[in-house]
Amino acid sequence: MRRMMYEARRALASPVRNPRMAVVIGRLLGVAFIVCFGTGLYSHFLQDPLPWMRFPTRPASLYQVTQGTHIVAGIACFPLLLAKLYIVFPDLFQSPPVKSFLHLLERASIALFVGASLVQITIGLVNTYRWYPWPFPFREVHYALGWVLVGLLVLHIGIKLPIISRFWSGRAAAEHEATDAGSETATPADVEAVRLWGSRRPPGVTGRLIAWIDATPAVQLRTVTQTETKSLSRRGFLTTVGIACAAVVGLTAGQTFAPLDAANVFAPRKKGVGPQGVPVNRTAEQAKVTVSATAAGWLLTLAAGGVERSFSRAELEAMPQTEVELPIACVEGWSQLAVWRGVRLAELADLVGADPDAAFRLTSLEERGSFRQAEMGPEYVRDPLTLVALELNGETLDLQHGYPARMIAPGRPGVLQTKWLSRIEAITA
Repeated sequence: MRRMMYEARRALASPVRNPRMAVVIGRLLGVAFIVCFGTGLYSHFLQDPLPWMRFPTRPASLYQVTQGTHIVAGIACFPLLLAKLYIVFPDLFQSPPVKSFLHLLERASIALFVGASLVQITIGLVNTYRWYPWPFPFREVHYALGWVLVGLLVLHIGIKLPIISRFWSGRAAAEHEATDAGSETATPADVEAVRLWGSRRPPGVTGRLIAWIDATPAVQLRTVTQTETKSLSRRGFLTTVGIACAAVVGLTAGQTFAPLDAANVFAPRKKGVGPQGVPVNRTAEQAKVTVSATAAGWLLTLAAGGVERSFSRAELEAMPQTEVELPIACVEGWSQLAVWRGVRLAELADLVGADPDAAFRLTSLEERGSFRQAEMGPEYVRDPLTLVALELNGETLDLQHGYPARMIAPGRPGVLQTKWLSRIEAITA
């Protein structure tokens, strides 16, 4: 068995399968994980804030950037994780497979880390297409797995810290390779030393795998060629990983970042495609509001402190109108900048005597759905860019975008920009 394991490791040997390369790719993967975790936390608490939380409303495109970055970093994890697995794959054939109980725990934690990582990035990618072929709630599981992964990442770094410290520096890694008795490489400097010293062993080179007494041009050529070949192989591997990351990111990031829109080939949403030039996630038919939203007797009710007033669409249109340019940015990573026109929510709040520090609850005509109701903190309620929108891009709001009225506010996820509004009420503490 030990011989079979040895032969397997030898057959899988490659210049890129070394601790230094594992550290290099691991650093990039770690950064991607941390970026995903940080931006994911921000998105989570925007949707489920703790009572004391307040969020910035500027820049108005803040959520567009954070969630777009979240999706981009998550997509980049695919080639990075596959590259890391390629590098460490021979370690599966250690002999003996388990050396001690602590070693068993180490290998089990790594297996759990890899498995959880693959599940997390896969369900995250599938979510961008709004396809859920699993029996569990995506949002809750994705959030919980994020914490699990961060804990496993910290554990993994702690276990591998001696190796990470040793091979963090490229110079240290090169010195290790040049002096390792198990290495089959030698630097051009080694060859030059042999040429100068002839049949005597050069000082400071004990243990190097090079024919010190056979310093012929052929040996020099062979040694240099081996070294250069391995260097080229490593550069080629890193170049391949870099191209793969650039491809998967560049061909999808256009759904968020306008300069890359022309290269948006694989993302599920395309800028400018949809009613009034804006994509749609949840349609009026899916929400089952096609009748209630177009009813002649529709009214928007505002309530605060026992005061309640209702407004028809015509009455809202007769009020002072404000025009703003704000993005609609969704948790799936896509966003679209648009021009909205309607009544400032702060002005409507004043009409019912709402407290300046009051939060509001928004209710949609939808009868079911996780976001048929959404809460809005006072920082959004009183922001001059927050509107009860009646128009989109110079036209009457399309039914698919929330007709007869919807909410639009700076820095909020699209799922909280409630469509088909029916009631807005102050929340009592």
